Amino acid sequence: MSFDIQYFENEKAVIGCDEVGRGPLAGPVVACAVMVQKKEYLKHLTSLGIMDSKKLTSKKRQAIIQALKIEWPKIKLKKSYTLYPGISFVLEEVSPKKIDQINILQASLLGMKLASEKLSSSTNLGVAHILVDGNKTFHCLHPISGVVKGDSKSLIIGLASIIAKEFRDEKMKSYDELFPGYFFSEHAGYPTAKHREAIAKIGITPIHRKSFKGVKEYL
Repeated sequence: MSFDIQYFENEKAVIGCDEVGRGPLAGPVVACAVMVQKKEYLKHLTSLGIMDSKKLTSKKRQAIIQALKIEWPKIKLKKSYTLYPGISFVLEEVSPKKIDQINILQASLLGMKLASEKLSSSTNLGVAHILVDGNKTFHCLHPISGVVKGDSKSLIIGLASIIAKEFRDEKMKSYDELFPGYFFSEHAGYPTAKHREAIAKIGITPIHRKSFKGVKEYL
């Protein structure tokens, strides 16, 4: 909690951004921006046991999502949702086609930029400090800081990573039904042996990233 507090000194709100899905061969990159309007609200996030989504089990991530009363079928992209007064979030995604056009790094930054802009424009708080996981940032009208290993240091970025991870996993499960034989619900598009075998045997789908090694060889 102490890491995030410093950013409330000069601004009225702090927005934490993270993305999920850089490494997969298929599916979108999903970005999430979470806004906390007062430092006092960080206590609630601490009580939930929030940390980097990669360090939490799926069961623990889902427990946090349930505690925050997030219901996936009802959650839409590009829309601001209030978890409880003072904490809100927005989800964005960048398609495989766009990833192929601008590369995975730029796609990740674009997703976080769009999510943070949508979130900051949804309130009348004025200036917010934006925290981005990693050492790269994007142009915006607010103060912005890149935080290396931010999903482990910042509660706000950590929550963004959890929401993005669970949303993307749910989306990949739906693709499992559309494209049987690829087992997307098991590996979420990551390059597992099972996934690579399916690509070699069946071919690629519209959601595969055609610029990625492991996919482009089968075009």
